[in-house]
Amino acid sequence: QVQLVESGGGLVQTGGSLRLSCAASGRTFSSYAMAWFRQAPGKEREFLASLTSSGGVTVYADSLKGRFTISRDNAKNTVYLQMNTLKPEDTAVYYCAAGASSRYYYTRPDGYDYWGQGTQVTVSS
Repeated sequence: QVQLVESGGGLVQTGGSLRLSCAASGRTFSSYAMAWFRQAPGKEREFLASLTSSGGVTVYADSLKGRFTISRDNAKNTVYLQMNTLKPEDTAVYYCAAGASSRYYYTRPDGYDYWGQGTQVTVSS
């Protein structure tokens, strides 16, 4: 089992950048695929990016168009989401998730077993 805690959210102006972090507890973090999702009010949870347990393979939502980068540091039990050129439509609660290593390419929330509590990102226009 793994517990996840996100941080790094906040208020940023259009065009700005943020880096989200997700700290995991437990000694098995390096065995999990990790992902980032977001959910805006009244909308479904949306897949953003995922990566394999080693971090060697990444998957991104086409809609991001290269603005976001997912990475992980297994020595620190942490996964990151670097977000650049932020837009007001990026405003949402951002969640990290962990799942079986074989499911790293899953883009649906039900493909992941563990979730953090979320961190709010607000982009002002």
